Amino acid sequence: MSKWKHFRLVLPLALAIAMLATEAAAEAGHAAPRWGDFGWRVLNFVIFAGILWYFVGGLARKFFRGRRQTIRETLDTLEERRAKAREHLAAVEARIARLDEERKAILEESRAQAERLKQGIVEEARRQAGQIVEQARLTAENEGRSVLAEVRAVLADEIVDAAEKVLRDKLNADEHEKLIANSLNKVVLH
Repeated sequence: MSKWKHFRLVLPLALAIAMLATEAAAEAGHAAPRWGDFGWRVLNFVIFAGILWYFVGGLARKFFRGRRQTIRETLDTLEERRAKAREHLAAVEARIARLDEERKAILEESRAQAERLKQGIVEEARRQAGQIVEQARLTAENEGRSVLAEVRAVLADEIVDAAEKVLRDKLNADEHEKLIANSLNKVVLH
């Protein structure tokens, strides 16, 4: 619609309102209005409204269209944000629901790790204990052998001493000479 079509719609409406106001004033007991004065006022108002509409009407329509568009875009953006917030809330609620399961899984994994660590420590202790026992056995065997060697050496010395003593007691000088000569013959012959 053009601006003048709007003006033609507003003018009859303004005249109808003015006539109703005049009749209401006459019924209330007031003096009859002066129609000339009233006509000029209505004409003045209509001209003012027309001028105002002519200069500001387009801007007002643009403003309200832009405002309507901005509100629509804002509402769309808010709907998108609301949908994203609902998705985020659902994700957070799901994570909270899984938290107990995650806690149980972590505890089970910790227990399993602790059991494996315990088994490793026990196996290492057993291995080290076996090594210690083996080293102690070897040390005892070595000490036993060395003690046995010492005992044999002491016994051999004592046997030699005892045999020497017995031989001294039984051998005289002639038999001694004869024994030495015999021993030398055996050594030379062999």
